[in-house]
This record gives sequence, structure tokens and C-alpha cells, in this order.
Amino acid sequence: MQDSVKPDGITPSQTVGPFFKYGLTPTGEYAWNDAFTSSTLTPDVTGDRVRIEGRVFDGDGVAVPDCMLEIWQADAQGRFADPQDKRALPNASFRGFARCGTDKDGHYAFDTIKPGAVPDPDGKPQAPHILVAVFGRGMLRHLYTRIYFSDEAGNAADPVLALVPADRRATLIAVREAGKAVYRLDLRLQGDSETVFFDV
Repeated sequence: MQDSVKPDGITPSQTVGPFFKYGLTPTGEYAWNDAFTSSTLTPDVTGDRVRIEGRVFDGDGVAVPDCMLEIWQADAQGRFADPQDKRALPNASFRGFARCGTDKDGHYAFDTIKPGAVPDPDGKPQAPHILVAVFGRGMLRHLYTRIYFSDEAGNAADPVLALVPADRRATLIAVREAGKAVYRLDLRLQGDSETVFFDV
């Protein structure tokens, strides 16, 4: 019997997904909100209500239609709904967590409150920000980044933002739309304007 000869060439790629919608919705009907919500707002929440929206793009500048984003944030007083944060929570039902899928054009949106300043591990104040995890097909590990707010004076002294080269900081700063409580930040997974992601 003759050995079969394998053709030369590139090994076919193996991607992860697209499976997020099917795997994360109990009805299997691909409705993002039947398993989670893109809003952190609760009846007892205090603070300035804002909307954060944007689009997710790949390295070729093409919209990513089945990406999933998770956010985690402090409340308006800078307190986290986490056992490690020993400070009393004034918003008993606020959890500061939400999840959102991108639509066919790569759009995402979160309804939340603007978080307060939080201390870093050394006790230095950090500018108000939201933590973001990005999941997508072809990514064996999710990516971590932050969303800062364009109208926060504390950005200039933020210890994490200071680690980012000055010409790349704009990739982390959501810009407020004039006259609205809406901030916009596009996320770019690769390319010349790639969003800054953190190795955590």
C-alpha cells in the first residue's frame, strides 16, 4: 500500500466560535438579552446615568458582528460589589456587571452610571473608568482593556493611563457627545489604531 502524500501549504486555521450567542442564551433563539443584560442600572442606583456605545473592528477595519463584551465597574461612590471591597454599598442591588453582544455592524451599547474614582493597590486614586473584557472568534484568550471618560480631569493623574504611551491613550478614552449623556469609543482588535489591551 502506498503512503498518501499530504499537500504542502498552510495548515488550516482553527477558530473559536462563532458560538457565543448559541452557547450563552438559554432559549437558543440568539436573543442576547435572554441570558444577560447590557444594563447595570438597578432601582436603587445613584449617580449620573450614561450610555457607552461604539463599534468593534478587526485588523482590516471590518466590523466584528459576533463579538461579546463584558464590563465591570464601581458605583458612583467608587465602591465595587465584591467581597474584597469592605466599604458599605449604598446601592444594595447594583452589581456593576453587564454583558453585550455586537450586532451585524459591530455595534455595542451599555446603559450604566458613571463610576466614581477608585484607589489603586497603593491607595492612589484612579480616574473613573470601566473594566472591559473582549471575547471573539479566533481569540483563544479574551482581551482586557479600560474605558475612561473624556470629561474627567482625573485622567491626567491616573497611574494606569500614565503607563500608556501618550499617542495611544485616545484608544481608551470614550468621547462625550455634545449635549448628551452618551460616550463613544470604538474598539479595534488589531491594526494601526489598535486599542490598548492589558496583560493581566
